[in-house]
Amino acid sequence: MLIDHQPQMAFAVKSHSVELVRNNTEALAKSAKAFNVPTILTTVASKTFSGPIFPEVQKVFPDQEPIDRTTMNPWEDKNVTDKVNSFGKKKIVMAGLWTEVCLVDPVLSALDQGFEVYFISDASGGVSEEAHDMAVERMIQAGAIPMTWLQYLLELQRDWADQTHYNEVLAIAQEHAGAYGLGAFYAAEMYGAQEGK
Repeated sequence: MLIDHQPQMAFAVKSHSVELVRNNTEALAKSAKAFNVPTILTTVASKTFSGPIFPEVQKVFPDQEPIDRTTMNPWEDKNVTDKVNSFGKKKIVMAGLWTEVCLVDPVLSALDQGFEVYFISDASGGVSEEAHDMAVERMIQAGAIPMTWLQYLLELQRDWADQTHYNEVLAIAQEHAGAYGLGAFYAAEMYGAQEGK
């Protein structure tokens, strides 16, 4: 579930650069899509205050209309919880703006409902480093599991010998994973190297 990755929310993010959050959120969205992970997009007050979801996220899911809400906690919107529960899964992965409100609240609610909850800390952001860090600590103390977007992608891949999603994973890493992506590009271009072979 990608929560409130919108301009007005991003303007106040101070825990990470907005460029980094946008890059990481796009990479996370592409990772989920590559592995056919059911994905929910949510926004808050998109027409009256916060604006549309990041264009790069909407581009990954062009036919999906984000669920727009008024509640700070997405879990308090029936449209969101009905969609989450319709998948029949016991695990949920979340990222959102701001970490200390619109992410921590649904993480705690999902834990209360019995979900195994993961949150992507580097595709989320708070209004200060302290706000983000305290929200991360709160979620961990409650039982949620922190991850980064690259960790999520590579846990989905698991084994380089499995070539099913190899090209997609490599493309996502090369575009979004900084030095790791550049290294993969370099090895492939210079030596024809390919992980798992």
